[in-house]
Amino acid sequence: MKIGMIQASSQSDKNSILENSVNMAVRGKEHEVINFGVFGEEKRTYSYVQIALCISLLIESKAVDFVVTGCSSGQGMMLACNSLPGILCGYIENPSDAYLFGRINDGNVVSYPLGLNFGWAGEINLQSTMNALFEEPFGIGYPVEDADRKKEDTKLIKHINSLSKKSLIDVLPELDKEFVRAALSYDCVYSYIMEHGKDINLKRMMESMRDVQ
Repeated sequence: MKIGMIQASSQSDKNSILENSVNMAVRGKEHEVINFGVFGEEKRTYSYVQIALCISLLIESKAVDFVVTGCSSGQGMMLACNSLPGILCGYIENPSDAYLFGRINDGNVVSYPLGLNFGWAGEINLQSTMNALFEEPFGIGYPVEDADRKKEDTKLIKHINSLSKKSLIDVLPELDKEFVRAALSYDCVYSYIMEHGKDINLKRMMESMRDVQ
């Protein structure tokens, strides 16, 4: 599984901590972690809504399979992500949240509160939460005696999610052009999608919208 990792500019100081936690959690597993920032040295700032669009682009282009993200509270990023195509995002603030999301909900994005209640030794809860998230395969159901029913419910949610949302190709032209260009200007994400994304039509649209002045 290709795991993207990205957070809003407001929490750029947590980027290395988040990256280390995800890498530690997947150590020994057949996963690849790609850190997209947002890094502290970036010249411009990116809001959680702009980063959510970047995440939708990464998922919809099939450049990555899963994304770990966050903002100050984690809630705003979760809501922004779930407003965009291709995403089923869970809010995880502790190990039990993370474990249940992975086993039951089987989504493709998680949002963590990187500012709220992140005090002294906050990295301990973050590490424990990431460990729980990647402890077992996704979508196996929980508890064991209800696993089949839980998996069927998850399939239904994903089906409803796909029916109730437009494709990203349909959505992008309807969004504010400056908002879209701001997200497309983040070279770390844009360049990776251009190289690794599998949706040719989406990549062409991204290219054309980025070049428009």
